[in-house]
Amino acid sequence: MGAQQIAGQVSAEDLTAVMDSLRSLVRALRISTRAVEKEIGISGAQLFVLQQLQDAPARSVNELAERTSTHQSSVSTVVSRLVERGMVKREPSADDARRMEISITERGLALLGAAPRTAQIRMMEALRRMPQPRLHELAEALETLVRDAGFAGEGAPMFFEDEGPGDG
Repeated sequence: MGAQQIAGQVSAEDLTAVMDSLRSLVRALRISTRAVEKEIGISGAQLFVLQQLQDAPARSVNELAERTSTHQSSVSTVVSRLVERGMVKREPSADDARRMEISITERGLALLGAAPRTAQIRMMEALRRMPQPRLHELAEALETLVRDAGFAGEGAPMFFEDEGPGDG
């Protein structure tokens, strides 16, 4: 049979390759998150947000959500935790006082100096290097997997944020 799909059957080799790839991704994310928590005491998601704010403040939570490729509500929760820890600040925008700009504080910058490079950053860099048609194909395949496995309605918080330190 080989690696081809024949008469509605799924190739065992392809299925194994997909499952191994997913396990590798989850393992890398979990190891990265644990290393971040152990080394600097914040969650991987919190570090990921700090890294996104390092170069420039975000004009809004929505902009930061776009930068992190995450839903606005998940980013808002992470930002709130970082504000509580004094690593991020929210201030009214100079252009529009109704909008809150988000920026990293000196404390957050100091923490970044000791931070490891996260698996999330490495994954996003790899995805950005992927040709657009292939990235689109991957996005569609993963959306189908999530939907068909029955996970679509469960929401998608930032990786392991619900398991990180400071959660309660």
